[in-house]
Amino acid sequence: MSDGDAVLFAEPGARWRAVIYGPLLCLLVLVLEMVTSSPVHLFALIFCAVLIAAFVALQVVAGRRHVSVELTESSLRQGAETLPLTGIARVLPERDEHSWNDEEWESARALGELSGVPRRRKGIGLRLRDGGLVQAWARDHRGLRTALTAALDPEGAPAKKSECAAGTETEGVAMRGSEGAEAVAPEGADERNSENGADR
Repeated sequence: MSDGDAVLFAEPGARWRAVIYGPLLCLLVLVLEMVTSSPVHLFALIFCAVLIAAFVALQVVAGRRHVSVELTESSLRQGAETLPLTGIARVLPERDEHSWNDEEWESARALGELSGVPRRRKGIGLRLRDGGLVQAWARDHRGLRTALTAALDPEGAPAKKSECAAGTETEGVAMRGSEGAEAVAPEGADERNSENGADR
């Protein structure tokens, strides 16, 4: 990713706020013990809080390294693997839920260093320019699909807008032309009326 690239889609993989959940639970238990005049297990609760926080912190580090997603204007990063957008030919359609047959891309290699699509993520089929197939993935797979499609065809939306604008302009010209014809018709009618009056 270059410094000038804008981030179009991102999933962190894991959030650091998850580290404080364990210590907060231990603090709640400590407060309840103090309020209810029960024996206070201060050392045990502190030990548990530190142990849980350390374990969750390792999970967060692993999640941010292996299941994070970042799409920029020039590349797609899936975990530790980065794929330039210039190497992607197109985004393949979603799997038909009513079909009994699997799509060809569903057996393709998943991007990243993991053996497959990570848990709680869904794959997105990509056709590479060399003809190969791979699977991108994300928790919000529809959001990534939309962002990827727009990034691979950035001029698609403006082209449609310009076509709509051209169509509107053409309709405007036609309307003005029809208005002009309507404006001319009464003048011709006046001339015929005046001629008929002169004949009389």
